[in-house]
Amino acid sequence: MSRQTGGLLLISNSTNPGEGYLDHCADVLSGHFEGAKQIAFVPYAMADLDGYAEMARRRFEKLGLKMISVHEGDPVQAVSQSDGFFVGGGNSFRLLARVRSLGMIEAIRKRVGEGVPYAGASAGSNLAGPSIKTTNDMPIVDSGGLDALDLFRYQINPHYVDRDPDVAHGGETRAQRIAEFHEENETPVIGLYEGSLLIHRDFETTLRGNRGAVLFLRGAQPLAMSDGAIVERIIARKPDNASSEQTL
Repeated sequence: MSRQTGGLLLISNSTNPGEGYLDHCADVLSGHFEGAKQIAFVPYAMADLDGYAEMARRRFEKLGLKMISVHEGDPVQAVSQSDGFFVGGGNSFRLLARVRSLGMIEAIRKRVGEGVPYAGASAGSNLAGPSIKTTNDMPIVDSGGLDALDLFRYQINPHYVDRDPDVAHGGETRAQRIAEFHEENETPVIGLYEGSLLIHRDFETTLRGNRGAVLFLRGAQPLAMSDGAIVERIIARKPDNASSEQTL
């Protein structure tokens, strides 16, 4: 069961074309971690841990935030001593495999449950949900299961894209893959377009970003959501299963 937390910031992507690392969400990140003395960075979604940590450290220093990378010492101790978490993007299977093998899952859950803010981008956003079943990533490693941190009650599909009618493609669209997920699972899925993010506080999830997102509910048509939409309120409306995609 998902648990209430001190605050989650779940970002679709780390970079936008022509912009630097986390530039598009820098103000939101700064506000999310306001008052935090030390941010613990979790780099395990990428192979080059040192390089990834250095890039993140430089970015957070520009925000006036001190960052340590959990791979540079005892990861569980770093989690217990930090008052903010940022989990970077990359491969969700590799990320989950590493945090599980290092005993970090319960440590992060405990701290976030105590009110420590969590932020993730891409794979880091996937990790916050009940599972990583709706990741776009290839299973390059055995993650030892698909259950994730369960800090958040919904599944995330980062980097969500609509079908391009001008491109011939015989495989499943992203929407079709999420429909397959709902053939076996009940959990709502939020497809986040690039540049979009979710802020979860006080049991409400607010969408931010000009491109919006798509909400997928089992047995219902996808619902297009715009900036400022509150996910829980939309779900409570119990949208007509026969309706076409809507803009909310």
